[in-house]
Amino acid sequence: MQYWLMKSEPDTFGIDDLAARKNATEHWDGVRNYQARNFMRDRMKVGDQILFYHSACKTPGVAGIARVVREAYPDHTARNPESKYYDPKASDDDPRWYMVDVQFQRKLSRLITLKELKGNPALDGMALLKKGSRLSIMPVEEAHWRAVLAME
Repeated sequence: MQYWLMKSEPDTFGIDDLAARKNATEHWDGVRNYQARNFMRDRMKVGDQILFYHSACKTPGVAGIARVVREAYPDHTARNPESKYYDPKASDDDPRWYMVDVQFQRKLSRLITLKELKGNPALDGMALLKKGSRLSIMPVEEAHWRAVLAME
């Protein structure tokens, strides 16, 4: 099993939105960064655990836990001209972009803020906290996973 951090803007799709979906499950679409896509396409497996991170908001931080329930498959939004994620270069033969399905596990008892994460020495080296790290999906080491959950 691997651990991941996936960022989403809570006013677009937050942890409560995931919890409210049928079977508390939703596809994670719209990823348009090749490195993040490669993490999903090549490394994410069913059962992997996810720190659900609220970003681009007043108080960013880890809001909950989800898990991967379906491995990578072509992101249909890339082929939909009506979608804001449309990519005219994507095709059935060369999908270019992928998504996974994630399922809500639980909300944390409280939001663990970015400020708190930065202040925890046990999280030194965590990808999220590295200068210039802006990926929406990134791997999390097991020790960092445990340290984040210990902050709850």
